[in-house]
Amino acid sequence: MVEYRQRMMDQLLTEMLTELPALLLVGPRATGKTTTAARHAKTVVRLDREAEAAAFRADPDVALRDLPEPVLLDEWQTTPSVLGAVKRAVDADSRPGRFLLTGSVRADLDAETWPGTGRVVRVGMYPLTVAEQLGSKTRPLIDRIASGDTLAAAADSPDLRGYVDLALKGGFPEPALQLSENPRRRWLDSYVDQLVTRDASTVDDGRDPVRLGRFFEAYALNSAGLADDKTIYDAAGINRKTALAYLRLLKNLMVIDEIPSWTSNRLKRLVRSPKRYLVDSSLFAGALGVDTTTVLQDGDLLGRLLETFVAAQLRAETAVSNTRAHLYHLRQEQGRHEIDIIIELSGQRVVGIEIKASSSPDRDDARHLQWLQNKIGERFVAGIVLHTGPTNYQLADRITAAPISTIWS
Repeated sequence: MVEYRQRMMDQLLTEMLTELPALLLVGPRATGKTTTAARHAKTVVRLDREAEAAAFRADPDVALRDLPEPVLLDEWQTTPSVLGAVKRAVDADSRPGRFLLTGSVRADLDAETWPGTGRVVRVGMYPLTVAEQLGSKTRPLIDRIASGDTLAAAADSPDLRGYVDLALKGGFPEPALQLSENPRRRWLDSYVDQLVTRDASTVDDGRDPVRLGRFFEAYALNSAGLADDKTIYDAAGINRKTALAYLRLLKNLMVIDEIPSWTSNRLKRLVRSPKRYLVDSSLFAGALGVDTTTVLQDGDLLGRLLETFVAAQLRAETAVSNTRAHLYHLRQEQGRHEIDIIIELSGQRVVGIEIKASSSPDRDDARHLQWLQNKIGERFVAGIVLHTGPTNYQLADRITAAPISTIWS
């Protein structure tokens, strides 16, 4: 049995349960939500098991009553009536630390009629970061930057091939921690297959698994990019209406993510389209069947994989960071200036991040960051060019070249 890896989410859950009555932990399937939440619960109810779900379907209020708390209600979406029971229980008694809910479907969470509004606080949980896999206690990079800490690379920083290996290994706990390369690739193939067949049917019975699979493959090829809907649905051989339905479906299953464009009244002609990402870089292997050698022979795919990998690390950090940060991207029309990831801190302060496959980026690789710095002045906190080399060095005022491994060092 693999030893439990401490998650960044653990401390946050401990803190929140001391003051809040109910938490909802949401994220993609197989990211370890149940394993982590169960460590904070006295009672675990697995609602995807018929024997345990039957009583909650018959009378959720009675089934919930008198269970030792905190109570974990796992896979709530299989028995949606349990949410109403949690609402009524919290309305009657709002003591902190009563309920934890976990789920792998986002559908209806934002609906005005969702019964958890004002009673259940939602927290996003994502696949393992490299820091979590290594057992590193480092603070989130976002917090370190906001505090003005000196950034340092990991002592055993990988080379380019090593980063590609890490990206394709990804962060789903079972394949990342327990499986060697060949079984891991088969696990990821199976994950994508089940995603477009079994998992998708829990949200939308009307989908065609074959066409959905083609759409997911086309989306993966455009991860870390700004391709418009037509480019993707043309590549998948489907029409716009079907594509939009599939896009909504994959968002609800939380295997894709979009980060919005950053805007400022100091800048003009910024592209407003969101940037698309697979939620975990290992899904490149499952969706496209690629390996490290394949990626290293395709410069476009290499860039997309590395950026998707970095975005996955930062997305998971943002969910638990003490800094109220938000992720964006920036691109001017015709691509005159483009920055891979913008992190906006409180007070509209900005950190710009570029991701390069180069082992030794130079000042030219920081030119878009310098342009942004000149445009927004003191709001520009820092610029970082993340690269595949081993060392940190200064490129310009407040702009640093740093190995990707700085994220988990």
